[in-house]
Amino acid sequence: MTRPMRALAMVLATATLVAACGGDDDDDDTSTGDEGAAEAIDGPAVNIGAQDFGESAILAQIYQQALNGAGIDASVAEVGGFRDLLFAAFESGDVNLAPDYVASQLEFLNDGAGEATSDVDETLAMLEPLLAERDLAALKPSDAVDTNAFVVTQETADDLGLETLSDLAEKGQDLTLGGFQDCEENAFCIPGLKRVYELDLSGSFTPLDNAVVGDTLASGDIDVAVLTTTDGRIEDEGWVLLEDDQHMLAADNVFPVLTQELVDTYGDDLTGVLDEISGELSTDELTELNKRYDVDKDDAEDIAADWLDDKGISGA
Repeated sequence: MTRPMRALAMVLATATLVAACGGDDDDDDTSTGDEGAAEAIDGPAVNIGAQDFGESAILAQIYQQALNGAGIDASVAEVGGFRDLLFAAFESGDVNLAPDYVASQLEFLNDGAGEATSDVDETLAMLEPLLAERDLAALKPSDAVDTNAFVVTQETADDLGLETLSDLAEKGQDLTLGGFQDCEENAFCIPGLKRVYELDLSGSFTPLDNAVVGDTLASGDIDVAVLTTTDGRIEDEGWVLLEDDQHMLAADNVFPVLTQELVDTYGDDLTGVLDEISGELSTDELTELNKRYDVDKDDAEDIAADWLDDKGISGA
């Protein structure tokens, strides 16, 4: 869900580090003058990798602001769209925490072995040893699931009688497909359509930047768009999300992946914050957050701050 990875080059633009919430006193007291604000916690800076789409930017901001509110120094670094760039950033130390998607990450690390299932606990259990080999750890997955969505306009759906991916396989062989840059390799995109539905749209596929996929569908330049199930534009535009009736897609629950060093250093001070976030996040809420970003054009920072405030989680 994969989380589709889309840019062609990695950009590691380290954001300005936001100081952990503290007072303005010049003495050695690390506590703040603001009632209820957390004391700064000593430890390595947390650099959160945000992939190049709105949902990842929002989630990274939620993690950053909540960790800053807990007294942990955190900032956001942008990384490119392919998952190998995210793992390269972990390897280089430019990133040590990131939001990601359970099934998609498993299928990336197992070279598309097709092991991911619709059971998030089962899928996570297969992922964790692969992360441990890289000195990484997975924390609690959220109930929020975001996977690939194959979307057509209402006009196309009505003209061809499309409701499911099986319908697409039967009636849509001549349609054009547009979507994320990694669709040709992604286990839940073109390879998945071939494997499960015996539908090969690789010859008509146009790789697109995430920001323009929806616009390209709306303009009629493509017939089928690969979006994500939490894309706020699907409902707003009245598009038809084709049902995955043969269960190609797996448990792409949002979860935090981080270095073992951060777990060992901060313990529950950090993992407790991230587990609380995962415990509060739902698919419907994630869709609404994306709508604010994609449709209303709100800033990720503001969207994250509002969500944390609504949940009663301290942010900074």
